[in-house]
Amino acid sequence: MNTPTPKHRIVIVGGGAGGLELATRLGRRLGKRGRAEVVLVDKQRTHVWKPKLHEIAAGSMDMSAHEVDYLAQAHWHGFVFRMGELTGIDRARREVQVAPYLDDEGREVTPARSFGYDTLVLAIGSLTNDFGTPGVREHALRLETKGDAQRFHARMVNACIRANAQSTPLKPEQLHVAIIGAGATGVELAAELHRTTREVVAYGLDRLDAEKDIQVNVIEAAPRVLPALPERISSAAERLLRELGVAVHTNAKVAEVQANGVRLADGRVLPAELVVWAAGVKAADFLQDLAGLETNRIHQLVVLPTLQTTRDENIFAMGDCAQCPWPEAPGGKGGSVPPRAQAAHQQASHMLAQIRRRMAGQPLQPYRYRDFGSLVSLGEFSTVGNMMGGLVGGSLMVEGWFAKLMYVSLYKMHELALHGFAKVALDTLARLITRRTEPHVKLH
Repeated sequence: MNTPTPKHRIVIVGGGAGGLELATRLGRRLGKRGRAEVVLVDKQRTHVWKPKLHEIAAGSMDMSAHEVDYLAQAHWHGFVFRMGELTGIDRARREVQVAPYLDDEGREVTPARSFGYDTLVLAIGSLTNDFGTPGVREHALRLETKGDAQRFHARMVNACIRANAQSTPLKPEQLHVAIIGAGATGVELAAELHRTTREVVAYGLDRLDAEKDIQVNVIEAAPRVLPALPERISSAAERLLRELGVAVHTNAKVAEVQANGVRLADGRVLPAELVVWAAGVKAADFLQDLAGLETNRIHQLVVLPTLQTTRDENIFAMGDCAQCPWPEAPGGKGGSVPPRAQAAHQQASHMLAQIRRRMAGQPLQPYRYRDFGSLVSLGEFSTVGNMMGGLVGGSLMVEGWFAKLMYVSLYKMHELALHGFAKVALDTLARLITRRTEPHVKLH
């Protein structure tokens, strides 16, 4: 009697843009055909595309229409979903260790477990970096998860309702928002808030004057907003923000976040009822002590061009949690792949091919990042960005409706990778119909 050949076991930790795309595509290609066992591990039940978090926070996007349920996605596409947070890796036994999952009342839903692997892919994503700034943990909100975005939105709506109902004059910090960090998240959130706060006020909050009472501040330590992007894009974005009435503070280092505002290094205090920390990027702290794998100063796992970790050929890392070499980086000195959604999408495609080569005993290929440029959406007002590389053979600035269409297409590419054309087309149509019958901003 012949003993069946054991399936190749692939474990992916992290169901973000790259991790969920990879699990879905591996499930379709290998899981459904019985050629491999594909397991996705995540501490959340559902997935939301991270670049959309600022829209959830501002209230311009209904999260329920864009969430992907991991269990359903796994059932439809041939992989297995297991809920839990990664706590360790036993490299000798090739096992990942996962913490118990507890419900909101502290009751255990699933126990601590271990999952064996032949190939392990870490796609845990990144967090904001507060650089040890006093008061951030106590008084600032972040936009790292859908829960963070929902909390900010609820507080924003409550702040408007509270201000409208009170009989006393507004305090200096009331209805003021301070966004620390003028990268893509900070700039996009500021523009979305300009529109959605005015729509909230329009729904019966007649004692508030949106133009006079609501103030959004963007604070950036660098000399300009969007410091990682070309200066002409930065200038265009800052001009649009100022036209919207957003107060832009550059060369402004934050010394402390207080209960009712932000104190800058030059002594100025900007009153604010809501403070969002959107500055800096780092990987999760626990990665620096994870199974002896090599990490950099911001806790990213250091990987080879093949996306294998430097100290274990069976463990790969991709997305924001990985420091991946980019020899072709601008400036001619090389660098690392930037933390962008397009990088996660590209690496998911590369990892699909890598795993198939690995299973076939073929040599692995190096990953080459292709920079197609960057786009920043300023809500319904405009979109700015640049196209680069293979698209135009250089760098071309784009703005307005064409840029907006390109920005939307990035999300559609992610949806297509997860669901296919038919489902994406139907979901898009359903959202367009629903949009006409509901408020254009969430009011709860």
